[in-house]
Amino acid sequence: MADFSQQLSALREGIDELDTQLVELLAKRNQITTQVGQLKAQAGMPVYVPEREKALIASRRAQAEALGVSADLTEDLLRRVMRESYHTQNNNYRCVKPDLDNVVVIGGAGALGRVFVSLFERSNYTVSVVEKDDWDNGRAYAVLSSASLVVVAVPINLTESVIGKLTMLPKACVLADITSIKAKPLDAMLAVHEGPVVGLHPMFGPDAPGMIKQVVVVCDGRRSEQYAWLIEQMRIWGATIHDSTAKEHDQAMAYIQVMRHFNTFVYGQHLKGENPDLESLTMFSSPIYRLELAMVGRLFAQSPQLYADIIFNNPDNFALLRRFHERFGLALTLLEEGNKKGFVEQFMKVGAWFGDYAKKCLVDSKQMLLKADDGQLLRDK
Repeated sequence: MADFSQQLSALREGIDELDTQLVELLAKRNQITTQVGQLKAQAGMPVYVPEREKALIASRRAQAEALGVSADLTEDLLRRVMRESYHTQNNNYRCVKPDLDNVVVIGGAGALGRVFVSLFERSNYTVSVVEKDDWDNGRAYAVLSSASLVVVAVPINLTESVIGKLTMLPKACVLADITSIKAKPLDAMLAVHEGPVVGLHPMFGPDAPGMIKQVVVVCDGRRSEQYAWLIEQMRIWGATIHDSTAKEHDQAMAYIQVMRHFNTFVYGQHLKGENPDLESLTMFSSPIYRLELAMVGRLFAQSPQLYADIIFNNPDNFALLRRFHERFGLALTLLEEGNKKGFVEQFMKVGAWFGDYAKKCLVDSKQMLLKADDGQLLRDK
């Protein structure tokens, strides 16, 4: 027994030493990636280069397989390390348009507005922020009258009214908004400003550290050649740009945002009504159900006004939700009638509609669920 304990202790000491070396290697890697970031900033290169990451992962996977190490483990580790390194590289970015006089972010003190202010400042632009009180004391008019770029970053319910005030903008000023709906704000900007106009939707929340690997939807309004520098600047910040019409964007958001948010709202409301013990639910839940419960909890930790604005903004959304309600009722009828055959038939039809995407989701979600289980997500340790 003593020999066993001694051998185990020695092996554990060896593991501890290797773990210490691993942390030291990570520190050395961070030092190098910081230098890489500085060089990229000087050269104007984006922090995130997909081709470089893909090649690196493929090379390390091959090395792992040759050494008898799990290639999946190696890839998981490297992706986590690289994600961290991207954020140690992004202290400063190249300024695409150094001759720009003044960037103004209306609502720049807000959650998402602060992200944009930080990104512009780290690219060495002169940035001004306009808030509610500035309209009353006259500062807003003075600042906006000399703006070269104005980004409207206010709540959805205020966006159109704020845009309507922007009659003082210089003709060459680029006017943009970052609202999660696009058609109405874009129409409002085109009506009030005769210069270049673009609608933007950053597909991430204010808790994101920046734009690296994030999608930004771009809806052209007018004179795209005059705001092309802004799109290039976002690419340097690490964003993936997706061009779209405002109509296409808003139709997609009805399914991506409105349906999911409303469904989550009703699910949370139902849980409240049934009043189960949440701690008990998490203990009985596998990782995927804890993730689903986490998404419900996440919604109710945020602003109710924001989600109300998203859902109530377009009456067309109500008809979509009504159709969802009807289909829920039809599915419930199958259960009440004991029609298991009908349920299976419907299940197979939906599976056929998803096609290969469903199989891809099954594979990809396994990796995500393993990570959730490793961290005992939302379960008391």
